Amino acid sequence: MRIIKKYPNRRLYDTETSTYITLTDIKQLVLEVTPFQVVDAKTGEDLTRSILLQIILELESEGVPMFSAETLKQIIRFYGHAMQGVMGSYLEKNMQVLTEMQNRMRDQSDVLYQQQFSPEAWAQFMTFQTPMMNNVMNNYVEQSKNMFIQMQEQMQNQANNMFGAFNLNSDKKK
Repeated sequence: MRIIKKYPNRRLYDTETSTYITLTDIKQLVLEVTPFQVVDAKTGEDLTRSILLQIILELESEGVPMFSAETLKQIIRFYGHAMQGVMGSYLEKNMQVLTEMQNRMRDQSDVLYQQQFSPEAWAQFMTFQTPMMNNVMNNYVEQSKNMFIQMQEQMQNQANNMFGAFNLNSDKKK
């Protein structure tokens, strides 16, 4: 595990290379799938999530954002809600599925074209495939929504079975 120390002056120090680094360097570690952890230099507190959120904020302000304002509002609404823990797990699993889909597509293209596509070639390929990808993503989202609804129904049924013994829906006293 690569340790990055964050100092009070907001500088980031890579203990492996003994150099100061930037958020861009940390983004590169993410892209290279290098395991790392960002810790507060004084307290040792894990700051990895907040640094990753800073990187996302920078990326969102460049070019075309990934998250619409409505999506961000919906995410914020889940904080403090009973479904907060479920939503985090749900989003993580969906990201895993999308990553697996991306890897399968890359592997299939490698076999088909006998070469690896560069990121630029992928971008060009995806530009031509936008309608097809939108259709695939719409189907995926629909399936994901249905799965989430089924999960909610199962939780509701379990809650009804668990609390049914208390007869919460009994007739009111006359």
